[in-house]
Amino acid sequence: MGESFRVFLLSPAHCGGRRATRVLSPQSQSALAMRLRSEGAPLGDVFAFLSSLYFRGKLTYARRFARPPAACRERGGVHIITPNAGLRSPETVVTRAELRAFARGDVDAGNSRYRRPLEASARALADEVGSDCVVVLLGSIASPKYVDVLARIFGERLQFPVAFVGRGDMSRGGLLLRQAGEGVELDYVPVVGAVRHGSRPPRLPPLRRESTP
Repeated sequence: MGESFRVFLLSPAHCGGRRATRVLSPQSQSALAMRLRSEGAPLGDVFAFLSSLYFRGKLTYARRFARPPAACRERGGVHIITPNAGLRSPETVVTRAELRAFARGDVDAGNSRYRRPLEASARALADEVGSDCVVVLLGSIASPKYVDVLARIFGERLQFPVAFVGRGDMSRGGLLLRQAGEGVELDYVPVVGAVRHGSRPPRLPPLRRESTP
């Protein structure tokens, strides 16, 4: 890839499953659960626990290859989509109450409580990064829940890894971890007009531990 500016938007983890129940349990003695019960924990850490390989791959890859323009370097080049609070930094501290609110949120373009905060923060980001910055969505483009909102704001600046087509979540997570470990960035294409469905690619070989950052 070239040296153009690049920021990443990461789709959210599912906040209503068994892992969320475990980390929210008052009986849990894990470090993450205890942090949530006290001062709160970084959003990136929480979602990486909830989603395991897929979100960990997205976050590792985005941190490895983000190149935000100078105007928004303080804000960072990695932004997580949330169910009810728009785009947030991975370092944003969230509490148990906020995680429960995420679990109640419906990630659907027709849900104004999800869409309006996302639209507002996406417009602010679009103004901040300028027209020369590529915005890479690491998430599903086969569903309208992200694309319908973000494509209207970013237009052809909104891109995605073409290698995602045909892959499931776990395959995407493994691919992203592998590329980040090897320092090799994927190729991106604009979401608008892209082929969003395709045949399943060959399975990836097992990920070597030493290649994981």
